[in-house]
Amino acid sequence: MFDCLTKIFRSGGVRAIYKGLVPGLQRQMCFASVRIGLYDQVKGSYTKFFMGKQNPSGENFGIRILAGITTGGMAVLFAQPTDVVKVRMQAQKEGFVRYKGCVEAYVKIARTEGIRGLWKGTLPNMTRNAVVNASELVTYDYIKTSILKHQILKDGVPCHFLSAFGAGFITTIFASPIDVVKTRFMNSPPGEYKGVVNCATSMFRNEGFFAFYKGLV
Repeated sequence: MFDCLTKIFRSGGVRAIYKGLVPGLQRQMCFASVRIGLYDQVKGSYTKFFMGKQNPSGENFGIRILAGITTGGMAVLFAQPTDVVKVRMQAQKEGFVRYKGCVEAYVKIARTEGIRGLWKGTLPNMTRNAVVNASELVTYDYIKTSILKHQILKDGVPCHFLSAFGAGFITTIFASPIDVVKTRFMNSPPGEYKGVVNCATSMFRNEGFFAFYKGLV
């Protein structure tokens, strides 16, 4: 990772490290507004549907996971074009510029690959976010409960930080293979892979199991 970072900095300077920043910000604004903004409403709706008035606060663990998966999937459908452009602009190498800016990237992808090109990799992205949301919620809650139960820390910022760090680490272990396949498929030229499954099997056949954990650190 550090060798990669150093080489990018030497060849392109600070700007090279921030490739894809604009579509990255667009992606976060679109993604977070749906994933986080609609979470409480969706959780409340699921609570009323599945539990009536027995648990109006929506504290049921299964409902939390279901609401997280739902809003995560909705966010992907809404923000997928920004993710495609972000990945492609980040993957550009010095001397080979596919897109001069994010607006040109949106136009070129739509023109050469059709509207479907902007939603390329939606399925693995939705799968990734389902895994991320579910594993984050489960592990965060479990770690925090264990810390408080064994009185390792009091309920405060250090406890929440440690729980979030552990949840992020475990989530990355589970989600990294899906993330690698998603990135590889979204960045591939038209016709290189027949689909997401073909992309994953080609990676495994040509590069082995550990190819799915590229960029883990």
